[in-house]
Amino acid sequence: MTTKFHLGWFMNFIPPEWDTDDASPDVRMWPNGRFYVDMARAMERACFDLIMIEDTVMVADAYGGTMEGALKHSAFAPKHDPVPLAVQVACSTSNLGVVSTMSTSFYPPYLLARLCSTVDSIAQGRFGWNIVSSAEDRAAQNFGLEGLPEHDERYNVAEEYFDVVNQLWDSWEADAVVMDRKTHTFADFNKVHTIDFDGKYFKSRGPLNTVPSPQHRPAFLQAGASPKGRQFAAGAADAIVAVGTGLEGMKEYRDDIRARAAAAGRNPDDVKLLFVVSPTIAATEAEARAEVDRLLDHPSYVEKSLVSISSNTEIDFKQFDLDEPLPADLTTNGERGSLEYFMRGDGTPGPKTLRQLVLHRAKRGLELVGTPDQVAEKMGEAMEHVGGDGFLIAKPGWDLSRKYIESICDGLVPALQRRGLTRTAYTTTTLRETLREF
Repeated sequence: MTTKFHLGWFMNFIPPEWDTDDASPDVRMWPNGRFYVDMARAMERACFDLIMIEDTVMVADAYGGTMEGALKHSAFAPKHDPVPLAVQVACSTSNLGVVSTMSTSFYPPYLLARLCSTVDSIAQGRFGWNIVSSAEDRAAQNFGLEGLPEHDERYNVAEEYFDVVNQLWDSWEADAVVMDRKTHTFADFNKVHTIDFDGKYFKSRGPLNTVPSPQHRPAFLQAGASPKGRQFAAGAADAIVAVGTGLEGMKEYRDDIRARAAAAGRNPDDVKLLFVVSPTIAATEAEARAEVDRLLDHPSYVEKSLVSISSNTEIDFKQFDLDEPLPADLTTNGERGSLEYFMRGDGTPGPKTLRQLVLHRAKRGLELVGTPDQVAEKMGEAMEHVGGDGFLIAKPGWDLSRKYIESICDGLVPALQRRGLTRTAYTTTTLRETLREF
């Protein structure tokens, strides 16, 4: 039996590939967003579910205690605001879902609820919110705070935040807008309500001053890896940004999320697990493996990777020898799931050196290297074993090129479609409906 699965793309509004021969001629123009609009159009041609735009709001300095690494390698900085790009992409496509990352730590709930409602209307029901609580004290300091709360406490805040914004979206009943010319009434005031929310962390009177959007609330994405994060994601998310080391790790994660969703009173089928992978596609397997070697051998690859993982975890990995075993007792108040995933390496027992962990990180949990047909077959087998629900493509090394986008949208996806593994047409209207189609 063929297991049809979903496809999305995980990307950042950052400079695309600029330090290799694959760099686009217009790479200096990346801030105008047109590179990513072209990318989204290619994705829509390939019938992807969504494009997800990640975000952070600081220039990282965890690696070596300086901003040099982040700015030298364009790792996490510069990074432009995802919401205007989401609007630009939505206005340039007709079916593709567009997801923006926004933090419960920094957006006032009313502002976020209003923004999501507005963008979902502009996108005609194709907008999603990637829910994050942020993990960097440097980000908190940009908003006048000394630092972020403790990891699990951030999820307590996020849970109440999620409650507030949902009440705000519900402050207008679905049929509140009547536009009755006989009585000259635009909206029935009996169907627009204050929420009078007064919680531990937030207070909001409401109602929103925006009309209900096509989805009434955006589709929800979330990356829950820690126990607290898994619990929140299982109760809230329409789709989860997931990582897993090998097929068994992926299956364990999906089974756990589905059990948590059922315990929370949800239909587990309404929560889609999208595993982050980085396929490398070429005409032959040898060419694909040579492409991976070129990436790993790039002079900046190891340091750029360490800048990124240092930023995510707020651990200075520059302090460790690349070729000595990494201490096994590292802890963080940053992204605990990212640290745990990084430290797992290839899942084999025994200590790993920092270099080994960095090089394994390029595989993103499932090695997909080869011809379109080889990789398509492996993805299908993986979903058959795991049970679903799909993949999020992320370019190895984080940098994007038009060549890589073409290899996925015009190489890999047709091979998947020929096997009946991914959709060949859009049949629904909203992003939430698209995610729940199968």
